[in-house]
Amino acid sequence: MSGLVLTVVLVVGVILLTPVADKVRVPQPVLLTIFGLVLALASPSTMLSLDPALILPVVLPPLLFAATQRTTVNEFREHASAVFVLAVGLTVATVVVVALVAHAAGLPWSVAWVLGAMVSPPDPVAATAVARRLRLPHRLVTILEGEGMFNDATALVAYKVAIAAAVTGDISAGEVGLELVEALVLGVLIGLALAYVTRLVLARIHDGQAETTLTVLMPFGAYVGAEHVNGSGVLAVLVLGLYLRTFGHAATTSGGWLLGRAVWSYADFLITSLVFALLGFELVAVIRSTSVTLDTVWLALLVAGTIIVFRAVWIFPAAAIGRRRARRRDMPVPSNWRESAVVSWAGMRGVVTVATALALPAVVTTGDPLPNRDELVTVALACVLLTLVVQGLTLTPLTRLLGVGSDIDDAKEISDLRLRATEAALDQIRDTSSGTDDDVREAAIAQYEGYIEAQRRIDQARSVGGATDGEDAEARGRELEALLTHASDVERQLVLGERRRGEVSAGAADEVLRDIENRALRDFS
Repeated sequence: MSGLVLTVVLVVGVILLTPVADKVRVPQPVLLTIFGLVLALASPSTMLSLDPALILPVVLPPLLFAATQRTTVNEFREHASAVFVLAVGLTVATVVVVALVAHAAGLPWSVAWVLGAMVSPPDPVAATAVARRLRLPHRLVTILEGEGMFNDATALVAYKVAIAAAVTGDISAGEVGLELVEALVLGVLIGLALAYVTRLVLARIHDGQAETTLTVLMPFGAYVGAEHVNGSGVLAVLVLGLYLRTFGHAATTSGGWLLGRAVWSYADFLITSLVFALLGFELVAVIRSTSVTLDTVWLALLVAGTIIVFRAVWIFPAAAIGRRRARRRDMPVPSNWRESAVVSWAGMRGVVTVATALALPAVVTTGDPLPNRDELVTVALACVLLTLVVQGLTLTPLTRLLGVGSDIDDAKEISDLRLRATEAALDQIRDTSSGTDDDVREAAIAQYEGYIEAQRRIDQARSVGGATDGEDAEARGRELEALLTHASDVERQLVLGERRRGEVSAGAADEVLRDIENRALRDFS
């Protein structure tokens, strides 16, 4: 099977298995991983070759940026302590524990740290796919997504330092500290600088296609630019995405916002799907190209068991401490043991572990092969496969068994927010100062009271029959468009304000914003 044919088969598998996953209630990443495994076993040889140097800069920026477009800074601020405990505390602790276990099992310290960094970050894709379908509390979904984004930054900084130590063979504690500070500070600064520049450019180009092209290019620029100066490319992309998510909407046209949402949603879907489909394929390819010993199999099982058990050991005490602190401060209790169990079991490894495993350098600075490289890749990919299959297939039954669900009616929240936005626009139109043509005013009001009646009044206001001549009709049309544009701005600002203050969820706000921008395109295209 040629590489091109194999690529087409992978894409077709993604297309066909995505709706199947929803019907059989199996997380899509799990099904695609199994598909890739079966396809690889059925292929006589490996015809796909991936350049390790291109995997991280090509795969991570679009996935990270797309993830930032599903949430807000305010949501992270509200759950900052829980996200920090998981994304930083648990990730660093997992690196240490896995390194200790791997070294005790026979790996040299240098590559044991690399393995710990590779398998430390859980992937949020499978977990949040299940969470949203089962209507888990919004708090849990936010925590899982926050962990999935920021633990990538933590793990990749640790990976970068561990790789430097393994490749050079000589790195001091001071150099490690300097690497960490440079990665954090430069990553954040570059992300903020590029985000500010991007917002300024977006406010001036006023073209949906050009705006979307800019937002597609900037995550790659942020990642490569930060990595070039020894900063964290992951942090740069996260800062860029969260800044534009919070402050960039007003600088974007309706067409640009809608096109951008569609492009990033598709990019997230396609890249994530292909990576999971390639996971099984790459695992078989590695096994075929290397001699997998019984020791490697036992190490993979040992490391997979370690990351599953240690996550529970960390989460339950941390959640209990959080509950006690909340009670002392008379704050809402953040979670119960059932929610802690779901978060604990939602620790499947995924895209970042696959990308870092495939991106491992083949040689060290002396030109010698990287010690135990094939073993590291095999163990890392096996951990992804084991956690996806074992935890991914049982997360839904566990969630139902524990009765963890959301008491928020998403449809009602969207409906209420849509009603408040429409009423605000109607109030603005009715309070418009005198001088506006009555037909124009009535047309704008009708637009918000009902689409059919509004369309009739809009046509009437724009028609030549209601005006003395064609020039007057054109002026009335421009006046009507200006009035409706201002009304849309009022709606938009109300929704953005409530989202920014955390009064509504990001998902509800996005649904209403989509309606507003679609209506703006429909009215003025």
